[in-house]
Amino acid sequence: MTWHVLSEESGGGCSLGEVELRPGCEPPLHVHTQEDETWFVLQGRILFQRGTDRVPCGSGQSIFLPRGVPHGFAVLSEHARILHFYAPGGIEAAFRATSAEAPPDAEMAERIEKQFAFRGVTFVGPPLPAVLAAENEASLGERR
Repeated sequence: MTWHVLSEESGGGCSLGEVELRPGCEPPLHVHTQEDETWFVLQGRILFQRGTDRVPCGSGQSIFLPRGVPHGFAVLSEHARILHFYAPGGIEAAFRATSAEAPPDAEMAERIEKQFAFRGVTFVGPPLPAVLAAENEASLGERR
């Protein structure tokens, strides 16, 4: 993750980061209480969930994720690269405190949850790919 604009550079007004994503790196569904997010897809395809809506986005498309609305995403391509904008800024502190190269183990997952809770982010469900897999399994079961 590369941060192009830090909260302290914008007087707390915003943060702007860039990240390369791959399937399997998706966070749990979550809610922010302190900031709104806007994601701009530079490369790849991502399926976002915003509340109960599912919104596919590809290269050159963006999505607004307002605070107070549960959201998450699933990476649909081999990799994706996005810009993510937060207003107000400050969330980058939680990302920096919990960055890791590999999927987190149970201890790291607990540390991540605590760091983000400190910033007003609550995890409210499994990652979107797990939700999609469960829905697919349920759909297959109904057809049998």
